[in-house]
Parts: sequence; structure tokens; C-alpha cells
Amino acid sequence: MSVGQGVETQPQRRRGRAARFAVIVVAVLVLLFGVPWWTLIWSGNRWPTAVFIIGTAVFALAAACFPALMATGHGGQHRDGPARIADTLLGIVWVLFVQAIIGNVLRAVLALAGVADPARSRIVTAVVAVVALILLAWGHWEAMRVSRVRTIDVDLPRLGASLDGLKVVLLTDTHYGPINRTRWSRGVIDVVNSLEADVVAHTGDIADGEVSQRREQAAPLGDVRAKLARVYVTGNHEYFSGAQRWVEHMASLGWEALHNRHVVVTRGDSSLIIAGVDDRTAAGSGVPGHHMDHETALAGTDPGLPVLLLAHQPQQITGAVEHGVDLQLSGHTHGGQIWPFHYLVRLDQPVLQGLSRHSDRTQLYTSRGTGFWGPPFRVFAPSEITLLTLHAR
Repeated sequence: MSVGQGVETQPQRRRGRAARFAVIVVAVLVLLFGVPWWTLIWSGNRWPTAVFIIGTAVFALAAACFPALMATGHGGQHRDGPARIADTLLGIVWVLFVQAIIGNVLRAVLALAGVADPARSRIVTAVVAVVALILLAWGHWEAMRVSRVRTIDVDLPRLGASLDGLKVVLLTDTHYGPINRTRWSRGVIDVVNSLEADVVAHTGDIADGEVSQRREQAAPLGDVRAKLARVYVTGNHEYFSGAQRWVEHMASLGWEALHNRHVVVTRGDSSLIIAGVDDRTAAGSGVPGHHMDHETALAGTDPGLPVLLLAHQPQQITGAVEHGVDLQLSGHTHGGQIWPFHYLVRLDQPVLQGLSRHSDRTQLYTSRGTGFWGPPFRVFAPSEITLLTLHAR
């Protein structure tokens, strides 16, 4: 192949990828908005013409505006107004989409029972609308309230006796964002401080936006109290929002930013290595010096000491196993956040939430997250502030 042919092929490939992406986006939008529209407006409801036209126009306008709102709100400028509209719309249409699918199962049951249209379709429409409204109201309350404390006991055979009962509080996925949650942030930190932790860890996705935009919401993090250490690692969302600036800001708030490094905490005659690695997306972010590096994070450590590793994504457990880590703490999954999105999360991650074992030595705890991303809803996936008590058994 000549040089000219190679140069010409690259733009063609880029255009091909862009075309495929556009097709996927259109297909997703048609399904997300089309299934609820068909169930609530079309099907066999036989609504008056005015209702049909207005309902169709609402769904069409929402579907048409949604991509632009997402791009404007979550693009490089992080414009909060469009982001709030897009995120809320995404949550509403996802719940409607899921309930519409379930509603059409009800439609089949009613048809077998001999219920004819329009009564059959109007019953389905009413059920879908009422259930969706209840789930959205409850899900919004779940998302906006201060997270409950989830207590977990973890046995670490290599932990020294003097560190038995060590209390580690885990925060993750706070996602300070377009909705100002300064009061919520203060409430979370009040709960954390009431737990009198030895170690407080934040495993990333602090915010959606630059430090300058989210400084007020993140400020309460500076008041966190811990007897031995406050430690933090980056999540994937930091790499959309100035990762290095967040690392530096957390350091200015008094946190140890474990940017592929470790600290050692000691109580009595027992010590624990607390290490952290960058998120697995860091290498492709273009941020200089950021990449997941277990070797560097653990360099110079005593192999006889137990290791607590902070890594944003559960998928990073492979590296933890390879390097003999005793316990990895992660977030990222949000527990699925809005049911049944957790089925899609499981396609990418080995664990959705909770404590799991991945080798004779290595365990993983995955938090459902302290905040929420995007849609201000949590459905069957409550947020958490995690209190892990480590036992030397």
C-alpha cells in the first residue's frame, strides 16, 4: 500500500466510526423514547386526536433535544443548566422504558383474559404511569438524602493484633455536580465524623466538573476527621474534570492523594500498608503521569505487611490479586443506581456491590456509592457510607 493510500484510509475509518456511533445513538434514542411513546400514546389507547398529537410532540421534542442537552451539559464546559435537564430526562425516560416493557407483559395477560382495547391499553397506560411516578418520587428521595451507614466486618489473617478492630470509613462516587449539594455534603461529613474512624478513604469520582466549579460542594471534605489517615484515589470522572487539579485540591484539604503510591499506618507494634492506584482509564486520558501502576504504588513495601488497596473500579481487582493485596476498596458501580441497569453494569464489572473473595488472600469490597451520577434518582440501589471493621483473625 502506498503512503497516499494509507493517509486516505485514516479519514475514511474515522468517518466510518462516526457513522456507526451515530447509528447506535439513534437506535438507543428510538428505543428509549419510542417504547414508552408506543405504550402510553399509540398502542390501542385510541386517545382523542389532541391528546395523541400533544403526547407525540412531547416525546419527539424530548428525544430530539436530549443529545444536545447531554453534550452541552457534560461536555468540556460542564454547563449545569442543560446538564440538570438532560440528567433528569434520562432518569425519567429510563424508568418509563423499563415500566413500559413490563406493562406490555401485562397487556398480553389482559389479552389472554379477554380484555379488549381501548380498555386493555388504557389499563396498561395507567399502571405504567402510576408505577413510574411512584418509583421516580421514591428514587429521587433516595438519591438526595444523606447516605445511610452500612457496616461490614472483614477478616484479614495477616493483620497484626494491635490493628484488630481498625475502623475504615469508605466514601466514593460523591459526584458533586450540576445540582448544588453543599448541605448534603456537609451532612455526609457529619455522619463520617460521628463514626470516629481510624482511616477515611475516598475511592474517586469526587465530582463532575472542575475544582473551580465544585469547590463549595467539596469543601466539607476538609473537615473529615481520622485518627491515622485520610486517603484518596482518582476515579474515571476525574479524567473528564481536571484529574491533576483534583489530586492537588484533595492534598490541599489534608488528604493523602495516593497517585500510584502508598502510606504506612501503625498502631502499637502493627502496621498496615495503604496503597492507591489511578483509575484504569487514566492511561488513555492524556493526563501526563497518570496511569494504573501497582508496581510503583507498592514499591519498597515490606512483603510481610498486609495491604489495603484503593482502586476506583472493581475490575482493577486483577492487579490486586497479582500483587498479593489483602483487601481492595472500590466504588464505580453505584449498585446499578436505577434498576435494572445493574445487569448492564455486570457486563463490565466482576462485582456489583458488597464483599467478595478473589483469591486465597485477596478480598474486594465494592460500595454502591455515596452520591449519584447524572439522573437524581436511585431505584433499588441505595447509597451508602461504608464502615468497615478489620479483624486480625
